[in-house]
Amino acid sequence: MTMAPSDADPAPTAVASQPVPGGPQRKGLLLILSSPSGAGKSTLSRRLMTWDPTLAFSVSATTRPPRPGEVDGRHYHFRSRPEFEAMVAAGEMLEHAEVFGNLYGSPRAPVEQAMAAGRDTLFDVDWQGGQQIRSSALGRDVVSVFILPPSIAELETRLRGRGQDSEAVIAARMAKSRDEISHWAEYDYVVVNRDADAAEEELRTILRAERARRDRQPWLGEFVRGLNREFEGLT
Repeated sequence: MTMAPSDADPAPTAVASQPVPGGPQRKGLLLILSSPSGAGKSTLSRRLMTWDPTLAFSVSATTRPPRPGEVDGRHYHFRSRPEFEAMVAAGEMLEHAEVFGNLYGSPRAPVEQAMAAGRDTLFDVDWQGGQQIRSSALGRDVVSVFILPPSIAELETRLRGRGQDSEAVIAARMAKSRDEISHWAEYDYVVVNRDADAAEEELRTILRAERARRDRQPWLGEFVRGLNREFEGLT
């Protein structure tokens, strides 16, 4: 399940490295962040998007009704259940799941458009959504990160600190957390979110490294051939 970004993101303060000027633009990657509720993946998602405004965020489709202040297409793509199910049947969803009686999913077309433009797409999803995306036709371009809380006690404290959920909802989220955490080993990277600043820096490092992988730099082959031609010109 993909979540929505906050409506109050701070202004960008830094921009991540871009492809080499003049070289063919690299294909965008899919960065998946997953965690149990309350471990901080939504906060870290917003921080990454502030650090690098070129990141595209995968806005989820959902059958739940809009909450006050939510805008269709910005926070979620709000769809009726029949409309959502028709999108699934047509193969228009990268992943989907039913959570607390509502359907959520990641539309495929915007992700493919971002990839083709050389933009990376950020997914704030649960383990089921991450598993489906990794198993999709776009799976080879996925980089997945699981966010762990420093302790279960801290996880509960963070959930209660939101002041948004009833006791019943908090109990349900805590019960689900154990199952969520059991999937940590399915991910490429794991970050323990003891401190948001440190966790964000780890995520930046992961993204920089993945962007720099040889197989993500389509311009390198021609660049090296150019270097070899320079060598030939010296002889």
